[in-house]
Amino acid sequence: MRLSEKNVREILSMLERIREETAYESERKSNSWEINRKKVKKRLRNLPAYARKASEAIIRPKKVGRPQKLSIYQKLILFLFTRMLDKSNRDTENLLLFFKPLLGMDVSYKYIERLYSDEEVRMAMHNLFILLLREEGISGNFSGDGTGYSLSITKHYRTGVKKESREYRYSFRIIDIDTGLYVAFGYSDRSEMDAFRKAMKMLKSLGVKTESIRLDRYYSTRKIIRMFDRNAKLYLIPKKNLRNLGMGWRRILMEILRDPHEYLKQYFLRNLSESGFSSDKRRFGWKIRQRREDRREMAVFAIGVLHNVFSVRGVG
Repeated sequence: MRLSEKNVREILSMLERIREETAYESERKSNSWEINRKKVKKRLRNLPAYARKASEAIIRPKKVGRPQKLSIYQKLILFLFTRMLDKSNRDTENLLLFFKPLLGMDVSYKYIERLYSDEEVRMAMHNLFILLLREEGISGNFSGDGTGYSLSITKHYRTGVKKESREYRYSFRIIDIDTGLYVAFGYSDRSEMDAFRKAMKMLKSLGVKTESIRLDRYYSTRKIIRMFDRNAKLYLIPKKNLRNLGMGWRRILMEILRDPHEYLKQYFLRNLSESGFSSDKRRFGWKIRQRREDRREMAVFAIGVLHNVFSVRGVG
């Protein structure tokens, strides 16, 4: 079928009409609450073992002078503990006194803050992220979306006057829709699109194959389409002013024509991304307290890794 400008307008009109008439909900796996709870408990029980394995992969160079206060493993556990608490460094310092018999750690709030820029902690967190993905397995069917984290306690990303404000930082996460795990992250102090490009760069560096991906209309451009292998299925909603098709858009439009209801059903699986952001912010907070940019990026990355610890739901 030859796609003319008139055909394109008709396809977009049909797609918009179906969207308005039909509300799709992502189909969740039918696991019971009890099974999900057991999955999380199993991951939490295994987390120290994963953390130790992630830490032991790092060779600490021998240094002359005073030995370091904590091992890499202890620093990683302390950092994870801090991020799960979502408390200020001073509050965490006080809580550590209470948990000292259990954790065996007694450090200052300044030491806790420096963990966010500690290279050993950064490498160990990356190793932990990879270990969790390998343990669960990835389908290659993804969804991607961006969100913002506030730097101010008085402003929320959803209610702020301007999302472009310097009081926000942007995060883009690519989630596996079968497992609910994040497979790539992007962080930016500039824009959501910049965060997206960094997430794609990370996905490529991990060598993860994309079987399919769902992105919102903001990413419906030819430049974005060209970032993916032609065999990957792209579920995008074209912008209303679509003119120059190119082979990428032709493939997508023909897929829409083949079965518009199934196409939209797949597209709306991207709701899993929004659900993931919502659960992350409820559990780990929506505010970044760090002042240095590298520490802010580490805080956002840690939230993504912890999401993979607590995640129990995909779609199927």
